[in-house]
Amino acid sequence: MYQFNSTEDTIAAIATPAGAGGIGIIRISGPKALDVADQVFRARNGSKPSAQKTATVHYGWIADEGETIDEVLLTVMRGPKSYTAQDVVEISCHAGPAVVRAVLDAVLSKGARLAEPGEFTKRAFLNGRIDLTQAEAVLDLVRARTSAFARVSGHQLKGELATELADIRAALTDAYISIEALINFPEDDIEEQMRGQIAGRLQVQATRVEKLLASAHNGRILREGIRIVLCGKPNAGKSSLLNCLLKEDRAIVTPIAGTTRDALEESAQIKGLPLQLVDTAGILEPRDLIEQEAVKRSHLFIDSADLVLLVLDAGQPLEDADRLLIEKLKGRKVLCVLNKSDLPQRLDESQLPRGPRLKVSALRKQAIEELENAIVRSVWQGDDVDTHGLLVSNVRHINALKAARNCLDETLTLLRTQPARLEFISQGVKDAINHLDAITGRNIDEDLLERIFSEFCIGK
Repeated sequence: MYQFNSTEDTIAAIATPAGAGGIGIIRISGPKALDVADQVFRARNGSKPSAQKTATVHYGWIADEGETIDEVLLTVMRGPKSYTAQDVVEISCHAGPAVVRAVLDAVLSKGARLAEPGEFTKRAFLNGRIDLTQAEAVLDLVRARTSAFARVSGHQLKGELATELADIRAALTDAYISIEALINFPEDDIEEQMRGQIAGRLQVQATRVEKLLASAHNGRILREGIRIVLCGKPNAGKSSLLNCLLKEDRAIVTPIAGTTRDALEESAQIKGLPLQLVDTAGILEPRDLIEQEAVKRSHLFIDSADLVLLVLDAGQPLEDADRLLIEKLKGRKVLCVLNKSDLPQRLDESQLPRGPRLKVSALRKQAIEELENAIVRSVWQGDDVDTHGLLVSNVRHINALKAARNCLDETLTLLRTQPARLEFISQGVKDAINHLDAITGRNIDEDLLERIFSEFCIGK
């Protein structure tokens, strides 16, 4: 297991975002956290932080070299029942940038050093308070763009993924022990029977790993979002539709065809799904260099889309420009949106490609909720965005689970179809366990661990 050699230092950092605000927090952790606090904190009742019980809050002032810096509240959290499993002190002061920095400087001058990015959470991991999946969940919670992904990260922070992996690991370890027993104490009359039993046990765990991987599609959507590109000929109503989905007027809308001459990209949420909506230029026959570049960008956005909304004017028959665009979109995930459905329909739907389609009126905001539901059905596995179950969203976790599944699949093949040596089967199970251990941090490369925590902000 990775070891970090400076957990005996006392570290400090600003734990709140930069800029003016109501409260700024300076966090201190380490063996001398209370000693440092004693030197800078002046309690109203004259007591010292080191004399206080854990999980208590105290009113007073921060002073340095006899000069009062700010009026504060100081929280004492003694290890091991603290975030880092060490003694932790948090100073809540006024959040003016100069004040927060002055309090931090006072703390650093009394023996603490400035924490590295993610070092508080790293100490929580190294001290055994959390595993690596929970540490990464902290970062996910900080970065969560939607309440849905925050809930997923919250489940992981509670240790739900760690618990599931621990159960799988324990079962695989039992199977590994059984295989090793056969290797060390061979008995030909029972080996064949034991092979079948071991195969059954491994298959159960392989199925559990596969179930976790099956959740990765939805997990990745919540984590990374999806790109939805609106395309169609000029004046089909793409910009009006974008404004409806955003629930605000972001795109300029006029009756003049070709108003949108460049792609407009905006963030939105639908049922908790983070979306990047792109309104593309509808110019199919560019008239100048600007429009040529706009068309080029439209094609690039379409090529990178997770879902394309093909916006068609239901009040007009299909034109050659529509047919060319339909041809270009073959093989892509497309939702046909027949806009201007409040007008008499002249579009022949039999000429449209197979697949989902929906009639809406962006002008009158009709069937917009139905469109949102159709978007969810097109990208999410299931009609409802349910985040109560265990969802795997981290790419590192997904890759490790795939590697573990492949090891188990190969091992099961050896057990069932070949008179393979038990040593090879034992190694396959051991490799699968190692891949699971890489997820939780039992077995992880030092450089990879450094990269993970370097993504954290200072103070977390």
